[in-house]
Amino acid sequence: MLTVGIVLLVVIVLLLLVVLRSFHSIGPSEIGLVNKRLARRSLAEGNPVALRGEAGFQARLLMPGLRFKLWPVYGVTKHPWVQVPAGEIGVVIAQVGAPLPIGAKSAIYHEEFGNFSSLEAFLANGGQKGVQRPVLPPGTLVPVHPAAFLVITPHRVYGMPVSSELKALSTGRGGLSPAAFGLAPEQLEVTVIAPRGTTDMVGIVTTLEGEPLPSGDIASRLGGFDDVAAMQGQAVSDAEIIDTLLGSKNTLHNNYQDFQAFVTHGGRIGLQHDPLLYGAYLLNPFLVSVEMVPMLVVRQGEVAVIKSFVGLPTLDTSGSEFKFGSIVRPGRRGIWQEPLRTGKYPINPRIYAAELVPTSILTLNWATSVSQAHNLDAQLSPIEGKSREGFVFRIDLQVQIHVSDTKAPKVISMVGTMANLVNEVLQSAVGNHFRNTLQRLEAVRFIETRDEVQQAALEAITGYLASYEVETRGVYIQDVVFPTELVKVLTEREIARQEKATFHEQREAQHARIEVEKARGTAEMQGQLASSQVSIEINRNAAEARAEQARGEAAFVETTARAEATKVEVLGRADATRVQVLGEAEASKVQNVGAAEASRAEAVGLAEAKAAEALGLARAQGFEAQKEALGPAATAVVAAINAIAEGGVNVMPEVLVAGGGAGSIEGLAASLIKRLGTSPAPAGDTPAA
Repeated sequence: MLTVGIVLLVVIVLLLLVVLRSFHSIGPSEIGLVNKRLARRSLAEGNPVALRGEAGFQARLLMPGLRFKLWPVYGVTKHPWVQVPAGEIGVVIAQVGAPLPIGAKSAIYHEEFGNFSSLEAFLANGGQKGVQRPVLPPGTLVPVHPAAFLVITPHRVYGMPVSSELKALSTGRGGLSPAAFGLAPEQLEVTVIAPRGTTDMVGIVTTLEGEPLPSGDIASRLGGFDDVAAMQGQAVSDAEIIDTLLGSKNTLHNNYQDFQAFVTHGGRIGLQHDPLLYGAYLLNPFLVSVEMVPMLVVRQGEVAVIKSFVGLPTLDTSGSEFKFGSIVRPGRRGIWQEPLRTGKYPINPRIYAAELVPTSILTLNWATSVSQAHNLDAQLSPIEGKSREGFVFRIDLQVQIHVSDTKAPKVISMVGTMANLVNEVLQSAVGNHFRNTLQRLEAVRFIETRDEVQQAALEAITGYLASYEVETRGVYIQDVVFPTELVKVLTEREIARQEKATFHEQREAQHARIEVEKARGTAEMQGQLASSQVSIEINRNAAEARAEQARGEAAFVETTARAEATKVEVLGRADATRVQVLGEAEASKVQNVGAAEASRAEAVGLAEAKAAEALGLARAQGFEAQKEALGPAATAVVAAINAIAEGGVNVMPEVLVAGGGAGSIEGLAASLIKRLGTSPAPAGDTPAA
């Protein structure tokens, strides 16, 4: 009985243990993976999950709750639901299904797969092993079979590996990490394209799976460029073609998020033509790679010349005369004949090279300073040249050029870039011109003819740049740095010139001073000058009075002579009877004597008149000469002395009394002088002046 009781107790304990081990409590965010230990059939080769009751991991999962699975036939392990946090994605790798075709990198996706929560639907609809094309979006919470699928998120890998390679990479209780699959955590985050600071960005896409590119192509565009060829055949404008090329076809595959649609629409492996614009994208890092690049921004006052490396075959439109490359319509390989104007363009810089060309007036400085508006003259430096005598000059130069927007493609076709235009074309042309000009001129000649040299440079550079379709708006010599020895010579010469000018000014100042003093003296002597002028008028009037007196005396003598002649003639007629024989002779004699006497009287009168007139004029001229020689004041004094002398005025005292030791002798001398002074002058003598 005891033995039976013990056996019964053991059986009860075993049954209790079986019952207890057969019940499984699955949490609300857990699933139970059932492993069947006993079965008649084994698993098919290559599949770790039993679909028809084979031993191994069962396809059906235990959902949350209290579940019963008979132990020890079934073993149950708990696994968390797959949860993808915000801002992250989950990449699904199937460990069950059909094998991938040779060369394939991802499995074909069907809508019946859903979010991979149903293993039966996945296998029933032709699911394949390997990387699945869609990703689990942020916020996903789904019960995924842990033996059938691995789900990789940035911080953990859901599921359990079945391959020996992955098991070897497992870190034990922590499981696998994204690094075991060659992924960095940031690759499993949502791809966000947004501005970086003030720089607009676009995403350049490279796909890692698809059909190979056609021969000669470097990028894939859905449908190729057949639409562009049709537009060119319909005479559509270049601007409309550019809009079509820039217009993305990403809507056909939801911006590479639906990779299955991308492949279905003929997407090719490699670099993609259409970039990604601003937004957040769920991209499978095993299939899509994104590179962030700045967006093409064309500002006011410039255009972008596009060099296309993809498109239809080159068809040159520049004409046979243009020998500097191919100018083509947009959509063909070559330099587009229509540049891009002000705006922002999401262009793939890997297949389109944009050369920004300023269309405003561009100022280039051959100097140590650099223009603030651009950096094209960063490599330019002041021009150095030698004059004919060997003096070394350094010239700071400024050149203004202009490139027309319609001619910008040809300019870029000829020179490649604007930097080449400045550093290769302009620098050599401008530098050599000024060096040659300096070599032909003397140093001083160059300095004196700076304007002419500048004008000649403008004409020469204008003609040279015209062959490159570039307009020259101005050439300006900003500064000239002279050699030290020449500066010294020119400085000394200028100092001498300034000193000469100073001496000239000083001389002019002295002359002005003389004129001022002369004017001041004239003003001070105005009274004396007026007196002398009055004296001259008086003398002139006296001379004229004496001349009139002389003429009157001459007339009197002439009249007297005529009266005497008449008297003689009357007496002669009276005596004619008495002395008839001698009368005629006597009358003739008397007549001759009268005529002679009259002529004598007339000549004497005229001579005295002329003498008086001459004396007056001589005195007048003498006064004028004295005024010019001595001045008005001195002339007036002389005239006063003459007047005193002619009038007999005695200016000396009648009696002079003087003291001293002489005594009586001086008194005797004074009396003698008085006597001499008062004695009348002999007749016929002129008083001494």
